[in-house]
Amino acid sequence: MPENIFIKIIAKYVEINIAHHFVDGNGRTMRIWLDMLLKTKLKKMVNWQFVDKAVYLQAMERSPVNDLELSTLLNANLTDEINNKEVIFKGIDQSYYYEGYRKEEDAD
Repeated sequence: MPENIFIKIIAKYVEINIAHHFVDGNGRTMRIWLDMLLKTKLKKMVNWQFVDKAVYLQAMERSPVNDLELSTLLNANLTDEINNKEVIFKGIDQSYYYEGYRKEEDAD
C-alpha cells in the first residue's frame, strides 16, 4: 500500500489494526508505528494528548467500515513538532491511557 499521503497511511493503519486488533500492547505499538511513518513520510505526527479517548476508540471501532472519521480526527491533531520530546512522550502516556492504564498518582 502507498505511504506517501495521509489518507493512504491511515488506510494502512486501519488494515494493520484489522489484522492485529489486540488492544493491549499492539494498539500502543501501532500508534508509535503510525507516528514513525507519518514522521518519515510527511514530517508530521499525531499530537495524541489532544485526541479524546472515547472519540478515538469509537472511530477505531468503525474504521474497518469507513476510516473517514478516524482520518478526520487524526488529521485535526497533526503536528510538525516531530522532534519535540514532550509531544512524543505525552503521546506514549496517552497511549497507555487509551488502554485503561493510569499513573499511580491518578489512581488514588
